[in-house]
Amino acid sequence: MNRITVIGIGLGVFVAGGVVYVILQVVGVDSLTAGVWSQALLVGGLVGWLVTYLTRVMRQDMTYHQQRQNYEEAFLQKQLEELTPEELAKLQAEIEQENPSRDPSSKV
Repeated sequence: MNRITVIGIGLGVFVAGGVVYVILQVVGVDSLTAGVWSQALLVGGLVGWLVTYLTRVMRQDMTYHQQRQNYEEAFLQKQLEELTPEELAKLQAEIEQENPSRDPSSKV
């Protein structure tokens, strides 16, 4: 997300608060109560967004984590493709020595 998007979202939230305030006044709510309710809705929206954000952080479901994981997988795949058949056989033998309990013919 770039800077202009963040500014746009901030202005959108600000305008939405004003629109809610005006709508509540048009409906017949006095200005003090309309202000309290519009602020309550904005704070509730902020808390809801914060909860979803923290949930994504805890699950490591953020864009940065996904990009890093994709990069690491692509990097390892490229290195694996660059191995010669002899190096690949040697690496496979080392893996089988480390995990003797795994049957190489079984698919996990």
